[in-house]
Amino acid sequence: MYRGMDVISALQFSRSDIEHLIRVAEELRRRVEFGEKLEIAKGRILFTAFFEPSTRTRLSFQFAMTKLGGMVVDLGPEEVSSMAKGESPEDTLRTVDSYNPDVIVVRHREPGFAARAAEICKTPVINAGDGYNEHPTQALLDVYTIWRALGRIDGVRIGLMGDLKYGRTVSSLSYALSNFRDVEIHFVSPRELQPREEVLRVLDKRRVRYELHEKPDEVIEKLDVLYVTRLQKERMKPEDYERLKGSYIINYEYLKKFTHIPLIMHPLPRVWELTPDVDGLPQAIYFEQARNGLYIRMALIKEILGL
Repeated sequence: MYRGMDVISALQFSRSDIEHLIRVAEELRRRVEFGEKLEIAKGRILFTAFFEPSTRTRLSFQFAMTKLGGMVVDLGPEEVSSMAKGESPEDTLRTVDSYNPDVIVVRHREPGFAARAAEICKTPVINAGDGYNEHPTQALLDVYTIWRALGRIDGVRIGLMGDLKYGRTVSSLSYALSNFRDVEIHFVSPRELQPREEVLRVLDKRRVRYELHEKPDEVIEKLDVLYVTRLQKERMKPEDYERLKGSYIINYEYLKKFTHIPLIMHPLPRVWELTPDVDGLPQAIYFEQARNGLYIRMALIKEILGL
């Protein structure tokens, strides 16, 4: 079903797809945490081509493949590759594809680049973020995290807060959540950073309930989850970033005034929008969220490789 599949958008995944990947992730997690040394992907090669900076996503994929018993080859920084000589990312991928890796994971600052990479390469391509567009595996790990924390996705009330215009994680998570019943999404952002029209069109088509808010205070006590995101400084004009910087800051002082504190998630990295004094709260699950990415990506790689 998933063998040889390109993963470009969260819209590719149905409810049953997501539930299946969660089951596979849980089984792999059980085996890893019991100390089993897996050799499921022995002899297989994953290539990571990150044309835009990344820490968690790149390392998560690399650890996922290694823990499956496979091998990883990394493109490395731009300055030590032929891109420093002016080679295009497309030609780099054509060359790598000719070496017959088993999976290629791509990140690029240009929206739509992952789809182009999939057209270029015979090898299955996984989108690890294409500009402001999408980040489908982040959506999978986010839904997995919610399921592990609440035991359900149906009926979840989630607040997505921050840069909802340029933040690709919000787009993909909205799409993934739209597969489930009675989900309620509350978008919290300055007017300039509200969700893009194409995202809202999908939610309208799928009859997902959502509301737009300018202040988290309006909605925080009715939420199961508050998903905080940073302003995408690299995709904004400097003057806009400076003007909107600090629009919303979630810290302990802010949260303690509410009678109900929802689970706090963040795709990371965080900057000023979520302070370290929140880390000690039992509701703070963003580092567990990052850990969950390892297992859901292990599951996805396993299924793509048909193992």
